[in-house]
Amino acid sequence: MKSADIRQAFLTFFEEQGHTIVPSSSLVPHNDPTLLFTNAGMVPFKDVFLGRDPRPYVRAASAQRCVRAGGKHNDLDNVGYTARHHTFFEMLGNFSFGDYFKRDAIRFAWAFLTERLGLPADKLWVTVHVSDDEAERIWKDEIGIDPERFSKLDADNFWQMGDTGPCGPSSEIFFDHGPEVWGGPPGSAEEDGDRYIEIWNLVFMQFDRDAAGTLNPLPKPSIDTGMGLERVAAVLQGVHSNYQIDLFENLLKAAGEIIGHVDLEAPSLRVIADHIRSCAFLIVDDVLPSNEGRGYVLRRIIRRAVRHGHKLGAREAFFHKLVAALDAEMGEAYPELREARERIEKVLLKEEQQFARTLDHGMGLLEAALGELSGDTLPGETVFKLYDTYGFPFDLTADICRERGVTLDETGFKRELEAQRERARAASQFGADYSASINIEGETAFTGYERLEDESRVTALIDEAGNALAALEAGQRGVVVLDRTPFYGESGGQIGDSGYLDADGTRFEVDDTQKQAGHHLHHGVLSEGRLTVGATVTPRVDASLRAAIMRNHSATHLLHKALRQVLGEHVQQKGSLVTAERLRFDFSHFEAMSAEQLAEVEAIVNRQVLANADTRIQQMTLDEAKAKGAAALFEAKYSDNVRVLTIGADDFSIELCGGTHVARSGDIGAFHVLTETGIAAGVRRIEAVTGEGALGYFREQEARVTRLAERVKAKPEQLEERVELLLERNRTLEKELERLKAKLASAASSDMLGEAREVAGVRVLARQVEGVSGKELRGLMDQLKNKLGSGVLVLGVADGGKVSLIAGVTDDLTGRVRAGELVNHVAAQVGGKGGGRADMAQAGGSDAAALPQALASVPDWLAGQLG
Repeated sequence: MKSADIRQAFLTFFEEQGHTIVPSSSLVPHNDPTLLFTNAGMVPFKDVFLGRDPRPYVRAASAQRCVRAGGKHNDLDNVGYTARHHTFFEMLGNFSFGDYFKRDAIRFAWAFLTERLGLPADKLWVTVHVSDDEAERIWKDEIGIDPERFSKLDADNFWQMGDTGPCGPSSEIFFDHGPEVWGGPPGSAEEDGDRYIEIWNLVFMQFDRDAAGTLNPLPKPSIDTGMGLERVAAVLQGVHSNYQIDLFENLLKAAGEIIGHVDLEAPSLRVIADHIRSCAFLIVDDVLPSNEGRGYVLRRIIRRAVRHGHKLGAREAFFHKLVAALDAEMGEAYPELREARERIEKVLLKEEQQFARTLDHGMGLLEAALGELSGDTLPGETVFKLYDTYGFPFDLTADICRERGVTLDETGFKRELEAQRERARAASQFGADYSASINIEGETAFTGYERLEDESRVTALIDEAGNALAALEAGQRGVVVLDRTPFYGESGGQIGDSGYLDADGTRFEVDDTQKQAGHHLHHGVLSEGRLTVGATVTPRVDASLRAAIMRNHSATHLLHKALRQVLGEHVQQKGSLVTAERLRFDFSHFEAMSAEQLAEVEAIVNRQVLANADTRIQQMTLDEAKAKGAAALFEAKYSDNVRVLTIGADDFSIELCGGTHVARSGDIGAFHVLTETGIAAGVRRIEAVTGEGALGYFREQEARVTRLAERVKAKPEQLEERVELLLERNRTLEKELERLKAKLASAASSDMLGEAREVAGVRVLARQVEGVSGKELRGLMDQLKNKLGSGVLVLGVADGGKVSLIAGVTDDLTGRVRAGELVNHVAAQVGGKGGGRADMAQAGGSDAAALPQALASVPDWLAGQLG
């Protein structure tokens, strides 16, 4: 059976047994912050097992995409060197949530393997936990398993979700590859051999382990099973390695053809075939290469694949070309892969090109370091220098060292890495921690959603050093804490409010508001009077600044949605800053946006502004918000009750947000993008203005156009045409200038040749020239060589402290004198180096003062060359 047929047979079988077929979840486990990736079929059902996520079904089956390449479950280093390790694999699983239990789970598994797949019973070996007499009776008395092919084990047959929580015994099913393969049955001294291969694990979730370690029976025991598709395919296709199954056979063949490598058994080719699956599906699930978290793991996998391609002889970008072959194999089962194919290819190509430069340079440095190695251990300082200075990944250094039989000083590397982090921490500056000085119960009540003015009581006063005060005097800077405030404290990218705290004869000017330990901290200066703890004040938010901030904040929500519409659903917010003047929005995307894309995004946002739809703010549970389709900052921590903002016509944007916003989308006024730039690998940044900020920008641009038009004596509407005429005239004048310079250089070259002298029968000219740019030296050299006929020349130009050099040797002398060696002799004396052909070579330098003496040394150097 083909892999695709096995997958479908499994799902069809369990659908016939009353199971709901659940599509594969994302590789990013949104409901489990403890996991880097979805690494098992049960991960999407974790909250169902815990009773937090009720579903309309009690039986389910799925073919779940899984990745094990980071965190606790990491198979990356073994991939390519073993028969069954993968970064990406498919887990076929059937689940019962308080419905059937051991008897049916065992019966279903046996029927599927022996009847639907046709595996011989005498090729299967079964294990159960030592304490599970019930499962043993079912297997032996009801299924009729041969007691000679049955084991009771301890640790290997007990599963738990964590140190506490749901757990229970399990039953594993192994396939016996036969006596010709070395290895013993499960539980024997030879169990690590390859004869008996686990293909299915049935987990009987029947206990809840408490903090004391006690196993308490669950009121609704459940079933969680997992069968590796690749392993079952290997069994059914009569091969011993997963890399020999049909799916990998086609990927290996495609990779070999693209790279030009014929040995399909090569471990490096296996690495590439495995890694294209994990990389492609991670990008499908909106993970992009970066230097942290999931993005770092993706980048590491991509670079490992590229490095192995490089090892096989690939010298051009190749990895992205494998997406087509993967689509042919898995696109039908996973339509999301087919839909994202073009985007995956673009991301992989860009990452390949970026890494190619690092790889070539780093490999050269590593080879040099290994060549100079006196022992068999590469020092940690060298590994760190490759990593920190040249960007060469640690795991690639480890891979190469392992292949060469060289030990890597990982301890020394970590020591250097930690020292760097300490230096970074020491160089960083952090704000003061005021929490120790706020000795009051409760938190500051925020009333700023409903009003911009309130009546409040001063609960704490703090100076700039973080010391608690009884009073603030006029002219003194400090921090005021209130029991309630309409001032928004900086959060979620929105800056804090400014304004005033007023009382009789007293005014505190607030220039910033921060949040710390549940309290709003009003930073500023007491401009009048005296302020004491316990005093009653009237906080007044600067309404005009708040309005400008709200316009920009609401615009970021519309922008986020517009970007997803134009660029794709992979776009995720990576950060933002909202001030009164402008907004800044960081988002995940793999390439620069085109002018057309930016114009389309801007038009979409402005259409929503013109729609002038009401902004709706609702309080609901987090689950309700997710069901509503609300976007949230990835991996952010949210309480069970959240604030959901809907803005734009037809519920255009729905997001979780605690900030302040306009009442209607039309209040934004206008939206205009200022810049779009890259700030990190896979992260772009847009800066934009709204409202009065946008109008001010338009007025400034109009004034600039008017001034330019006046300078070129044209009307504003004629500016483009007039500039084009001026540019054409400039190009004509530049050509004329070049012609005149060439004429002058030709005349000068004749004069220069009169300065040539003879050394051992060879004419030589070494001269500093003036009024010639570095770019014009080559033309002057060509003229001199033509007029000289036979000889050696060196010309030098000093310009602004920098030196440009060129050396020329006529063709009849290149067998005796090489221009590259000559120019390097001169360049070494002016703080530079260079190179080129035997007849022509160029160089640069930084010591203009040394140029005359360097040129004067040429005749003696030539004499030495000529003997």
